[in-house]
Amino acid sequence: METQSVVGWREWLCLPQLNIPWIKAKIDTGARTSALHTCFVEEFTRDNQHWVRFRLHPLQGATIPELTCEAVVKDRRTVTDSGGHREQRYVIETLARLGDEEWPIEMTLTNRETMRFRMLLGRTAMDRLLVDPSRSYCFDRPDKETLNSVYPQGDVK
Repeated sequence: METQSVVGWREWLCLPQLNIPWIKAKIDTGARTSALHTCFVEEFTRDNQHWVRFRLHPLQGATIPELTCEAVVKDRRTVTDSGGHREQRYVIETLARLGDEEWPIEMTLTNRETMRFRMLLGRTAMDRLLVDPSRSYCFDRPDKETLNSVYPQGDVK
């Protein structure tokens, strides 16, 4: 049996293939699929594959920095959010890193500007994790200095 890592209800993750060094994620066992805050999503074709380019604001409550990312489209699905609203979303696959562990996850792209967390880690991405809802930040947690160094134009409070 594979050992599961204990995580809290919120953690700082890295999405290395998207060049996102730190993003705070809510570990959400109620969400089936992971979701990433995006804006200005644009489809394009590269090497006969369907891609998306999108921008995102990785820091909660801030519009800077603004990162531009690209990913191959894995699917497009209708997703029902926690408020019962149905939305057609792009689905991508990317690596997630938590501490020394790295694994592929599926993630939908949606505008989460008004939400508290810019990312949700859904239960399909948690097969190697054990969630302790009484804990937070069981793994690396960047301090303001670290965040300001990786997001120099950011507005880290």
